[in-house]
Amino acid sequence: MRFSAPCTKPDARPRAFASSVSAAALALAFCVLLANCGSARPVSYYTLQSPPPPTSQASTIYPVTIVVGHITAPLLFRDDRIVYSNGQVELGADYFHRWAEAPAEMLESMLLQDLRASGQFRAVQRLGSSSKGDYVLRGHLSAFNEVDTAGAAARFSIEFELFQPKTGSVVWTFPYSHDEPANGKSMAEVVTALQTNVRSGLQQAIGSLTQYFASHPAQ
Repeated sequence: MRFSAPCTKPDARPRAFASSVSAAALALAFCVLLANCGSARPVSYYTLQSPPPPTSQASTIYPVTIVVGHITAPLLFRDDRIVYSNGQVELGADYFHRWAEAPAEMLESMLLQDLRASGQFRAVQRLGSSSKGDYVLRGHLSAFNEVDTAGAAARFSIEFELFQPKTGSVVWTFPYSHDEPANGKSMAEVVTALQTNVRSGLQQAIGSLTQYFASHPAQ
């Protein structure tokens, strides 16, 4: 048996109600969008500072001109995002915490400043088309990141080499690798630990370099 639905007069209210619901939903979506935009997480930028120059004049000035060459690095350390790891093989990059400049470039500038501040060389120049020196100091950066294991630490691994254009040979090398413990797990504390680590590595490298020139007088 079929039953027929009772005839009713068309009512305009459902259409009006649907329109009002659509308008309300649109307004709500717009408010959510504004709220999300207003609460977007800011990006923080960090940099490392070189130590202040020494107050006393170096006792020995070696009659050589050193050109600071490029520091090569894997792609991750040529980017401005701060790299982190779990201490094993996995590395990641933090979008919201970034360096003011790429680590390899920042290290080149710090190395140049520290060599000049030592006052132990006749001249220290940055590599360029017109740079001419007795030696070219270059390096390869292999680690410059946060290590999150039992406690946070800052890992810095680099190898320097001194190239002599006159002989076409590498006459000195210096590897450095160290994990500096951080006082906490905040990014500021990790960056502070990395700054301590980098300062120590650069000063040890410069100390080794001066020992080389002390035992190998310039011809």
